[in-house]
Amino acid sequence: MLTDMQAAGAWLRYQPSHREPDSSLGTSALFCERTWRQPGQRARTALEEITISRWTYTQTGVRHEEATTPADRYFLAIALKTTRLKLTRGNQTVFDGIMPAGTLYVGAPCQQLSAQFQAPCDFLHFHLSANCFSSMQPETRPLTPNGLNDLVLLRDPFAEQLAKALMQHGQSADQEFAHCIARTLAMHVARRELPHTKVNALPKWRLRRVEEYVRAHYGRCISLSDLARAAGLSRMHFAAQFRAATGYRPREYLLHQRIEHAKSLLSHTETPLAEVALVVGFCTQAHFSTVFKRIAGETPARWRCASRNALASSGLASADPVPARAPMSLVLPVDLRESCEMGNNLRT
Repeated sequence: MLTDMQAAGAWLRYQPSHREPDSSLGTSALFCERTWRQPGQRARTALEEITISRWTYTQTGVRHEEATTPADRYFLAIALKTTRLKLTRGNQTVFDGIMPAGTLYVGAPCQQLSAQFQAPCDFLHFHLSANCFSSMQPETRPLTPNGLNDLVLLRDPFAEQLAKALMQHGQSADQEFAHCIARTLAMHVARRELPHTKVNALPKWRLRRVEEYVRAHYGRCISLSDLARAAGLSRMHFAAQFRAATGYRPREYLLHQRIEHAKSLLSHTETPLAEVALVVGFCTQAHFSTVFKRIAGETPARWRCASRNALASSGLASADPVPARAPMSLVLPVDLRESCEMGNNLRT
């Protein structure tokens, strides 16, 4: 039985032979969906066993969609960016809350699913023939079809890497390369073992209390005990339920929220980077820059320049004048200078 690393090596070592046609000259391996989970007639005609498509929703309003998985197919979705949505099947809520980038969802054949998109999103969809699972050896597929249905794997690193490998090629991706990724993903899903104990997700009303607490205090040191107290739970129960609801450990979530606030300051103020770091709860600019680059993919200075250029090119810069400095009330919390490194104050 192949491990995930061995399977990854199989498609990473793949090189098209000279006798294979160049798919960039023919049918694309990646289709854009105009309707959710419907890659179009051309896609269904081009690929019989494997179809890969992309669903992107850029609006900020709420959008409702509904689809049913064909009788001979499995449906797999990988979130390419963090979003907020609700998935339901009949009267059953499958997922409701923040879905992190890298989340993997699996739907079985003949299953109806409704989605309520509450924020911009970007998903990679794999429509796989049931043969992709049934042809595997029994020891490589411990899950039953029922076990594969409505399977939500929050922040699946291996699935996320597969998606990134395919997105690097985009519309020019070679079909055989894309199919290798799809089959590797199917093997990865089939080999997943169901958790022995199910952890209930943090209820929405408790999650809202945590989110409100973080928004009100993100510039100060926040401990795990503070978040657990805001949710009304013990540290142990809160950490497990919070991760089941959001896919993030509490510390990861706090870091992401600080970076989102930093992005707002970088985009709309001329506040120096060192001051931005202190405002959003980091004790040093170096630590802030390290975390910012890890999450946003660029240094704060480069991200600020790219953001300004994007605003200018879209004509939004003139609509949102940039103040010379951030409001003094945001400059520096009193107790922040005396606090220890933020990352040491929140351990899970």
